[in-house]
Amino acid sequence: SIPLIEVDRGGEITYHGPGQIVIYLLLDLRRKKLFVKEFVRSIEEAVIQTLRAYKVIAERKPGAPGIYLSNQSEVEESLWGAKIAALGLKITKQCSYHGLALNIDMDLSPFDAIHPCGYEGLRTVDLKSLGICENIDTVAGTLLNHLQQQLQLEPV
Repeated sequence: SIPLIEVDRGGEITYHGPGQIVIYLLLDLRRKKLFVKEFVRSIEEAVIQTLRAYKVIAERKPGAPGIYLSNQSEVEESLWGAKIAALGLKITKQCSYHGLALNIDMDLSPFDAIHPCGYEGLRTVDLKSLGICENIDTVAGTLLNHLQQQLQLEPV
């Protein structure tokens, strides 16, 4: 049984589990001179660039936060539009909380028991099911580099 934990952030229900990169971005947007939409777009772009580094073409969907496989991806057609990364943020007093989850090599079956992000029938996917067997730490490093570039953050 998977515990259900309610949190105060944007988005609907999601699942976090082993084989997923979860990054919580705790930033003072005022100090970074970032507007919320620009902040979200920067996070999304970092994920898209990370996936591109592994030859996966992904995209945003208007009104549906997260990153999805593009129909330009060289994957089976049934995976077009599948969600590979989720975003769930809360902004309070211009400070960001929560963040993103990128599916790398995980058991995707828990997503079958929910409507991910409130969308019935939304298919989820990970890099492994696309035939990409990359070490999770390597992908995390790539994602971190892209986040640092997009958000103009100092290297950790």
